[in-house]
Amino acid sequence: MLFVILGALLIASTGPVGAQSAHPNNLSGKPTFVVTEIKPGDPLKIVAYGDMRFTDRSNTHDTNPRVRQYLVDQIARERPEALFVSGDLPFHGGDHGDWDVYRAETKVWDEEKLRVYPVIGNHEMIPPGPSCLENYLAEFPWLQGRLWYSVQLGSVYLIALDSSSGHDEANFTAGPQRKWIESQLAHLPPEVDFVFFLIHMPLVNDVQSEVIADLPGTEEIVLRRYLESASKSTHAKFVVISGHVHNYERFELNGISYIVSGGGGAKPYPIYARNPQDLYRDSAYPNFNYLTLQVHGKQADVTMYRVVDPKAAALSTEVKERFTLRAK
Repeated sequence: MLFVILGALLIASTGPVGAQSAHPNNLSGKPTFVVTEIKPGDPLKIVAYGDMRFTDRSNTHDTNPRVRQYLVDQIARERPEALFVSGDLPFHGGDHGDWDVYRAETKVWDEEKLRVYPVIGNHEMIPPGPSCLENYLAEFPWLQGRLWYSVQLGSVYLIALDSSSGHDEANFTAGPQRKWIESQLAHLPPEVDFVFFLIHMPLVNDVQSEVIADLPGTEEIVLRRYLESASKSTHAKFVVISGHVHNYERFELNGISYIVSGGGGAKPYPIYARNPQDLYRDSAYPNFNYLTLQVHGKQADVTMYRVVDPKAAALSTEVKERFTLRAK
């Protein structure tokens, strides 16, 4: 989908045209994009969620198309200044038909002129083959071939990361993406109060996923340890938003907030064993959900909205959690 960001984005780097693997982002430390209408200190509304699996609506096993569309429409009604999508937009990223469904079902986002900021999930790369990245990059041509990028929105800084393309140069240990992250944080604008890291694979999750799915993976643990070290010498508050786990989890560890919101419509995962560190304790299931983050001054007020009953004749949401993130 051509998410046209009408006059909203100015390219602030001489970023590449073509594949990220061939032309990594430069290391100037400047934001890839700047939303010039939003000034430092301006109030800002962000919506975040992931794991929709747009595909033929006859597939009701791998995704819930009714809930999926309902959440899309709800987010359009929120009219956020920014929509952070943590991956798994299509069910099969190599299938043009899935992207057609995505484009059709999110038409309302275009109508509302939402600024949609995606990252690559594992389903963007299924089935493996060149068409996967080709389809993703064709859907978001304004990325100009980038698999990771940054956006400054006033006092908020988004760092969108690639955890799922499978390219060695996208790793978090010593590859170009890691060097680029280091450059971004070394040159963080002084007016930035919050840095949001948007990534598909979680850096922290409940013990159930650790045991069953070996999550987080080695690369994600490396990134988490680096961010926890970097956070100590950075003036802004770090917040990591991820998906992949089709539920909702929240952690506050070593000064960083970790939020997993993977309830965009994909087949839900029950969580039978939550870590004591998981700040979300409600047992209601399933957790189809999205987040709103109202940034004002030195704080961001976060609300998690959950679909009450996916089988109800009329779908509705309820507030299941509210909390506040505070800048340093």
